[in-house]
Amino acid sequence: MVKVYLISTLSLLFGFIVSAQEAKLPNVIIVYTDDLGYGDLGCYGNPTIHTPHLDKMASEGMKFTQFNIAANICTPSRAALLTGCYPKRVGLHKGVLRGTSKIGLNSNETTLAEILQQEGYKTACFGKWHLGHQEQFLPTKHGFDVFWGFPFSNDMSKKEQVLMGNNKYAYSLPLISQSDTLDLDPDQSVVTCQLTDKTVQFIKEQRRKPFFIYLTYPMPHVPLYASNKFKGKSKRGLYGDAVEELDWGVGQIMAALKANKLDKNTLVLFSSDNGPWSIYKTKGGSSGPLRGAKGSTWEGGHRVPLIAWWPDKIGKGETCTQYISNMDILPTITRLVGGQLPEKIIDGRDITDLFEEPYKVLKEEPFFYYSSKGILQGVRLGAMKLISVKGDFQLYNIEEDISEAYNLAKKQPGDVERLKSIMYQFDKKLEKESRLPGSINNLNNENLNPTLSAI
Repeated sequence: MVKVYLISTLSLLFGFIVSAQEAKLPNVIIVYTDDLGYGDLGCYGNPTIHTPHLDKMASEGMKFTQFNIAANICTPSRAALLTGCYPKRVGLHKGVLRGTSKIGLNSNETTLAEILQQEGYKTACFGKWHLGHQEQFLPTKHGFDVFWGFPFSNDMSKKEQVLMGNNKYAYSLPLISQSDTLDLDPDQSVVTCQLTDKTVQFIKEQRRKPFFIYLTYPMPHVPLYASNKFKGKSKRGLYGDAVEELDWGVGQIMAALKANKLDKNTLVLFSSDNGPWSIYKTKGGSSGPLRGAKGSTWEGGHRVPLIAWWPDKIGKGETCTQYISNMDILPTITRLVGGQLPEKIIDGRDITDLFEEPYKVLKEEPFFYYSSKGILQGVRLGAMKLISVKGDFQLYNIEEDISEAYNLAKKQPGDVERLKSIMYQFDKKLEKESRLPGSINNLNNENLNPTLSAI
């Protein structure tokens, strides 16, 4: 009897432990690179850049082939990811913030970090922020317990601009911890390694409680840097060196999750903030089969890699061809953790079902393409994309013509007019619903006429 009782007790206890583990909130890591192109990874077809860790991540998880960014430049893209909104809705659509900007992400907006923080998550932002450099706009004011990184792009300093032939910049690139400046114009060749180490350390420290890490590598945005371990190793030159070091960083993070027995309970998303530079030629990345690059409303500016990894929860080696956007990340993760969506209007949709059913056909919803200056230039609905090119409307079947090579506007004028109507009705409605960014000129964030520096 004693033996039977003991076995029954252990069985009940073991069952409780399993149930508790199953009910445990998942950890979330978003790795957001800077200016990485659709064609820059091995698993997306690059023949020369060696990315074994990301390729393995894709083979163990899910690769998305039609993941779109709500903006083709840095600041608005990051605003869209963290708020689930088109950048125009939150007032951060007209270019990128710089060291002279007096606006940033409004404290009245609800970020993904704040949603997770409310659910008991420890939150960290490591890397590039680019949503305002004054203290009131920093990550620690928007739901992140920890911040270590840069307030804007790695080229935004007098030192780097002089090297690039521009003498107009008068400020330095600060390295910030929380809200304190640790250094000015630090050695960028070690930044990828430093951010990786910070992330791995945070995983170890927080392994017993749910955590959210927003890791925003500054590479491969120009100016390009790689550590001595990777410099000169890639066939693709310095750009390839920088990307291969990012791949190494992801490998270190995945190893840390497994070493701390967190891999089965962690969702990892890897992506880029927009398409690659084209004006820097081989110093920039590749859009693969896509037309255009960073700053354009062609697919090369808006479509980027997305790899989702979560063992036993996301299909192994799956490919999802549904078109989705970075605005969908916030509502999706919110549902996964049982959180509350923002009370204000957002534009993203919950795509959780795609993790289990990648071939599921979602309800068709339009996706709108805004220029680097925040002007509406196009719309996609289903397979059809309408885009305005210097006032001339062009129509493409994106599913059949990924490279946007065959203009169907003259053959299908009805589709042109239908999509134009959808475009302008949405933009008019968004204009009325749009909210103001935060401003250092008015701490109440009212009566502001925002002006951002263009790319």
